[in-house]
Amino acid sequence: MRFGGLTALDDVGLRVGAGSVVGLIGPNGAGKTTLFNVLSGVLRPTAGAITWKGAPPPGRRTHHLARAGIARTFQGLHLFPLMPVIANVMVGADRLARGGPFSLITGLGRHHRDERELRARALAALERFGIAEYAARLPGTLPYGVQKQVALARACVGAPELLLLDEPAGGLSGAQMDELAARIRDLSRDMAVVLVEHHMDLVMEVCDHIVVLDFGRVISTGTPAQVQADPAVTRAYLGTPADEAPIDAPDGDRDGTHGTGRKGAAR
Repeated sequence: MRFGGLTALDDVGLRVGAGSVVGLIGPNGAGKTTLFNVLSGVLRPTAGAITWKGAPPPGRRTHHLARAGIARTFQGLHLFPLMPVIANVMVGADRLARGGPFSLITGLGRHHRDERELRARALAALERFGIAEYAARLPGTLPYGVQKQVALARACVGAPELLLLDEPAGGLSGAQMDELAARIRDLSRDMAVVLVEHHMDLVMEVCDHIVVLDFGRVISTGTPAQVQADPAVTRAYLGTPADEAPIDAPDGDRDGTHGTGRKGAAR
């Protein structure tokens, strides 16, 4: 994926198997969110191919991929502030509606049956996430952790086969992250999950496989234990250790962050 002279993703490849949880990690600017935007149809890649269940996806726009069974959350909540929680969640079940746009516009045909079915699905999703009591509330009146659950319920209500989670733990407390870990493991029984997250404890706990990006390239891949033990990952996050820095390096480059390392999590 290139933006003018900047190559944001360079020969990136990964596979996600059914029922697996794949972590996508890397320092700031590594390209993780760019990859999510490519996978979900927000961006069209400059080169390369994406296959879905062994074949090209049925279209590259966001709604094509959503209807094919690929859902995502965002770093921000992206909830509709003037719609109650249940209506926000119903939006995520749109791919299951069978009446088509004519029925939706005219209110004829399957429109009312679709609405009843999608409302029932949305309520079931809210119950699964333990937030059904907030169905009639506006998102902005709820605690941040509950809003996060609403966004996750919206992504899952359409029964996706692949769920892209973009920093779902951001802003959550320790107890809420424990609940999130259990939730991700539960979801992986029904769908594959790709997780972008900078809370490494969560990543190491829930992921079966991890892919590490740095400057838009894959620098490591493997199980959590294999990735943790990879020196390339340590260098990407923390930089070259001071005792490995060139002897003529300026003083400012010999503080343990020499070279390409950048502390923090990628955007």
